[in-house]
Amino acid sequence: MSPISFVSQPGDFTLNQLVKDFNLTLQESAEWFAPITPVSPSVTLVTLLQEQVDLAVAINTEKARSELIIAPVLMEVRRQAKATISLFSGSEFTVDPEKGLTGICDFILSKNPEQLFIRAPVMTIVEAKNENLKSGFAECIAAMIAAQIFNQQENNDISTIHGAVTIGTTWRFLSLENNTVNIDLSEYYIKKDLEKILGILLNALH
Repeated sequence: MSPISFVSQPGDFTLNQLVKDFNLTLQESAEWFAPITPVSPSVTLVTLLQEQVDLAVAINTEKARSELIIAPVLMEVRRQAKATISLFSGSEFTVDPEKGLTGICDFILSKNPEQLFIRAPVMTIVEAKNENLKSGFAECIAAMIAAQIFNQQENNDISTIHGAVTIGTTWRFLSLENNTVNIDLSEYYIKKDLEKILGILLNALH
């Protein structure tokens, strides 16, 4: 499963290429999202993950991790946001074909309850290939750039686009503001950092 993939074929974008093509500045820092307040999960999510995390790891396919871990976490985000946001999975998101910003998304969180089509993307979630989180950075950044351009075209007043790269059990977070990409060097683990993961995801929607 690719990200908001924003690539016609896997690997169309490299990090170096994105930096050059879109004049990006990368900033890396440990615990970039440390100030964000953790959010307690519902009993529903805790129960689901207790049943499904180990199963997803045992099956060890991208599809299993997506369905059994990532999707339930994002549904929890939507639930805690009281359905004031929309969640998209596997949707086409074409922004600028000439720049390669077109493809099928893994997941998008949008700051709008409209579920028929994407209106105001604020966060893109990419499932990393081969359990390698770094491999998903370029695709996630490309997805964030596409979301940023989309919001500008739609006159959405959204200054920061957030991104996540995950294999389900482990999460890394990024943000894009203007031409600056902030990359959190910290890894967050579903079994011990669930409250922090939820806090970061929900904070992106404010």
